[in-house]
Amino acid sequence: MSIYWNERVKNLSPYVPGEQPRDRKFIKLNTNENPYPPSPKVMAAISNTIAAEKADTAGAKLRLYPDPACTDLREAIAARYHVKREQVFAGNGSDEVLAFAFAAFFNSNTVGSNAALPILFPDITYSFYPVYAGLWDVPFRTIPLAEDFSINIDDYKIPCGGVIFSNPNAPTGLALPLNSILSIADYQKNSNCVVIVDEAYIAFANTPGVESAVPHINDHPNLLTVHTLSKSASLAGLRVGFAIGNEELIEGLCRIRDSFNSYTLDRLALAGAAAAVSDASYYDEINGRVIATRDRVSVVLSVQGFDVIPSSANFIFIRFPNKTGSAAFAALREKGILVRHFNKERIADYLRVSIGTDAEMDSFLEACEEIGRS
Repeated sequence: MSIYWNERVKNLSPYVPGEQPRDRKFIKLNTNENPYPPSPKVMAAISNTIAAEKADTAGAKLRLYPDPACTDLREAIAARYHVKREQVFAGNGSDEVLAFAFAAFFNSNTVGSNAALPILFPDITYSFYPVYAGLWDVPFRTIPLAEDFSINIDDYKIPCGGVIFSNPNAPTGLALPLNSILSIADYQKNSNCVVIVDEAYIAFANTPGVESAVPHINDHPNLLTVHTLSKSASLAGLRVGFAIGNEELIEGLCRIRDSFNSYTLDRLALAGAAAAVSDASYYDEINGRVIATRDRVSVVLSVQGFDVIPSSANFIFIRFPNKTGSAAFAALREKGILVRHFNKERIADYLRVSIGTDAEMDSFLEACEEIGRS
């Protein structure tokens, strides 16, 4: 701990990302990346942007700042989701959008004379949420999931400073039906509390009743949905995320952005992201393949005696029948397969496994069978 750090930095417990190997070839099932390439239209848009820069006789446009308002991208998102451009915010990955949302909508203990009410999120969820709360000094209370890892919506119908959760949830993969989300938003609307639904994995949901909350933002002005192109659009390397909500919420995000960094997305990212958002048919096809592979692998593992949590995401949450989580993680890594292990209370014996190609998942299943026999 450095003597130069301020008290805020000293007290932070930063998020730990999944391993990105550099010195060995692995089957990489640990960071929920899409196993299929991005739309050809994305590559064409980026190539065309580069070609246009080279043809610019006045000098490459890369010397100029990009559009701070991300206008073309927001218009593409608005068209895709049937909302107004003013209801869309774009940022450098959904992580940045979420960080801005914490700063914009959840009260800090350091602002104002009265103690802020705690925000609510599940005890098992995306582990960046407590990091953001610590960064902005936002008090929070974790709500225990049920024994089956499901969310009880009544737990979120209490006075609080706001609500945030992933739907489908991470790392469990379980999802709330839309009517449950709207019920929470309806209750919290009476207290002017913002409800943030992190829909990073909603494109992989095929459970009846589980849908995006975007079509209901006009009826629920306190509801903000957050999205990423890292998973469903195969663009984890491009770093683009966005939020959809009413104009007042979007303006709040803009105020935070413009107090931090007005130019969050570069020209190439803006071009590629707009092309991705506009090619729904391509992504429906590849994400359908991910869903089919996920369901097939889940059935095979269940038959073999694994505890498999029903998933609506592009990953599964599993427990070996005869191995601890740490032992199973190490054994898979030894066989050249990376998965994610969270050494935390209640889930230490589970592994989160991203869905790869059919060939990758066949190798994973073979490895599981061998480990199970050992």
